[in-house]
This record gives sequence, C-alpha cells and structure tokens, in this order.
Amino acid sequence: MKPFKDRNQAGQLLAERLAELGYQQPSLLVFGLPRGGVPVAYQVARRLRAPLEVWIVRKLGAPGHEELAMGAIASSGGRILNQEIVDSLQISADAIEAVERQQRTELERREQLYRGNKAFPSLEGRTILLVDDGLATGATMKAAITSAKQKHPGRLVVAVPVAPPDTLAEIQALVDEVVCLLAPDFFQAVGLWYEHFPQTSDEEVLELLSRAQATLPPLA
Repeated sequence: MKPFKDRNQAGQLLAERLAELGYQQPSLLVFGLPRGGVPVAYQVARRLRAPLEVWIVRKLGAPGHEELAMGAIASSGGRILNQEIVDSLQISADAIEAVERQQRTELERREQLYRGNKAFPSLEGRTILLVDDGLATGATMKAAITSAKQKHPGRLVVAVPVAPPDTLAEIQALVDEVVCLLAPDFFQAVGLWYEHFPQTSDEEVLELLSRAQATLPPLA
C-alpha cells in the first residue's frame, strides 16, 4: 500500500496538516504548480477557504538527457540553473538558450490557457502557499520561489506531500517554511509514493480552476 491514493487524497491530507498549523487566514493565497500540483492545491484551497491560483513552471531538460533538469523557468521571469549539471555535461550558453526558448513558448501557452487575460494578483504582504504534488530535484519549485520573491509576499511557504530530505533542506533555506508530509531517505521519484499517478491534463486543471472560482472566496 502506497502512502497516497492519488493527488486528491494527498491534497486533503496536506490541507489538514496546514489547517492544524494555523494557515486558515484572510491573507492566504494558494498557488498550484501545473499541472500535477493543481489537484493537490485545490484540496488545500478548499479546506483553508482561500483563493486558488496557478504559478506556471517549466523544467529545462538537459540536451540529450531531457529527464535531467539543468534548471527551470517560471511565470513572471523566474529562472534557475543547476550549474553543476551545466558544467558536468558541458552545455553551451546557446544550447541553454534554445531549450529555454522552447519551454518559454509552452509556458506562455499555459499562461494564456489557464489565466487568459486575468491580471496576476498582488502578493505584497500576503501569505503565499506554493503547492506541488511532490519534489524531486526541486528545480521547478526553486524557479517559482525566485519568481515569487520578486513580488514581495509577506510570508512564502512551500507545501508538498512528499520530497527527499536533501531537497527539502535546499528549499527550506529559500522560504519562510516548508510543510511536507513524508520525507523518505530512499526516494527515487514522486510517482512511487502514489497508488494512482496519471498525468494531469489541461482539461482537469481548467475544471479545477473553474470550480475554485465558483466556490472559493475571491481575491480580496
């Protein structure tokens, strides 16, 4: 038996932990990292009665080793690079730029699909929860954090169901708090900790955002 049945159940468990920690507050704004983080974030936002938004991130896969993250980009211009990977694989600046250009196109497509012409909300002074379905290297979350800090939130918190201890330590150094339900030493991959871990579709993300808009408090 895996610890989590699916993203919805993981989100419900994470939401209960956050409620116990006192995160049910008027200034709270919940961001899911599409696509897999949105079902988790929806459950968190529903339990905490907070507005739900998306923070769009894209991994920069190393050329020839696309599953290996050499960095990531996020909405509002956040970008991080893993210099160790770049150096070890001798990836040129031109190659990095080509990958980033390709992923920026997909990021902008998702931005238009999920947000349309809706203005990005002000984060100044608010408590911001960045939620994903789990962390592996943490590259995409680090890009989201970098981007979020540019908007001067009052408190920046990362919340995930599962992540390896070393990644958690790296993320903890960047934010005010990390809330994680499970930190196994033998990690391997996020999906191994779920019974059901299918790819989340654009349609599912849009449906959850629509449901949140209809049932959750609007942005104050």
